[in-house]
Amino acid sequence: VEMALPGCSWLLLSVGLLSAGAEVSISPEPAQPAEGDNVTLVVRGLSGDVLAHSWYAGPTLSLSYLVASYIVSTGDETPGPSHTGREAVRPDGSLAIWGVLPRHSGTYILQTLNRQLQTEVGYGHVQVYEILAPPVVTANDTALVEHRDTLRLACSSPSAAEARWFFNGDTLPVAVRLGLSPDGRVLTRPGVRREEAGAYQCEVWNPVSASRSEPLNLTVYFGPERVAILQDSTTRTGCTIRLDFNTSLTLRCVARSCPEPEYVWAFNGRALQEGPDHLDISAMTSAQEGTYTCIAKNPKTLLSGSASVVVRLSAAAVTMMIVPVPATPTEGQDVTLTVQGYPKDLLVYAWYRGPASEPNRLLSQLPSGNWIAGPAHSGREVGFANCSLLVQKLNLTDAGRYMLKTVTLQGKTDTLEVELQVA
Repeated sequence: VEMALPGCSWLLLSVGLLSAGAEVSISPEPAQPAEGDNVTLVVRGLSGDVLAHSWYAGPTLSLSYLVASYIVSTGDETPGPSHTGREAVRPDGSLAIWGVLPRHSGTYILQTLNRQLQTEVGYGHVQVYEILAPPVVTANDTALVEHRDTLRLACSSPSAAEARWFFNGDTLPVAVRLGLSPDGRVLTRPGVRREEAGAYQCEVWNPVSASRSEPLNLTVYFGPERVAILQDSTTRTGCTIRLDFNTSLTLRCVARSCPEPEYVWAFNGRALQEGPDHLDISAMTSAQEGTYTCIAKNPKTLLSGSASVVVRLSAAAVTMMIVPVPATPTEGQDVTLTVQGYPKDLLVYAWYRGPASEPNRLLSQLPSGNWIAGPAHSGREVGFANCSLLVQKLNLTDAGRYMLKTVTLQGKTDTLEVELQVA
């Protein structure tokens, strides 16, 4: 046995007689210490009357790894090269370490010497776990287009601790988890999908600590899809809407889209307005009959979709009728014999004072847009393209029966009459 005696302290350097150390065990308390904890390496299974303890922080009994030697009889402790200022050997041979740091992790060896000059050796291991700081999640982009862009999220942390991911506060779904790198720090999703939009968090953890990042919110643009036109919350896409004469209608366009699409309305292929998701049709007439189309455009995906409806006057409204406005005019007033439900395919119309069979009673007619005054025209009558007739500055002789004759492009002829009263 080689020993040195500096003052009253013994320092065990090497021992020639070795005993079996299989029964000596060393375990840390607490078993999983966190950074800053006080740890005791507890020794069990020592035999005989121990004279000295020597602790090493390293894989071998090398002087460079010596933490401290302790002489039981005197209580003298001599620090070694690996002493950090936080270690102390106790009389029972255990090693106390105050405020452990991650660098205190590793293998510890205890070598004892008894009065028979025999040694025992025990091995233990300490793993000091960090108190982890929150990691940071970064993304290649936080707004992606569905089926086109690739999502790439990275979890950055100064610690080598294990990492796990959370999506909207819950564990990452299996389908998304398949896109993780082997170390769990990078998440890649080619052709990202809309259901993968949400809040992503990364958490680093060890047995004594867990720390989660701030959420990173991902937006996935998609659509427009399922473009439809609604009337009073009822889907009307692809159908015909019948509307009474002079009534109103609001068409509303909806679509599944992120972000909300831009809308363009068209009537019979001609653009009407751009912007709002609804279109108002007021005071329905035959001139407003036709196909109304809503076009939804997504400015992010650059995709578009459309839906159309056909708006027609109801059957009752199609029946022509003549309504004097005002209903009972007075002498000196103007009156308009307003025609409701006139045919859209009108070829020509003619107004008569009295029976249409008498040509000399013809007031006026409008063949293909050209005005022609008849024999009964007084100079106070004006015809309009919608078949209505204005009679100006009425006198009592203007009272009586007026007749309208219409002819369509298909040759269909209709005759209507109205009795005009002048007060």
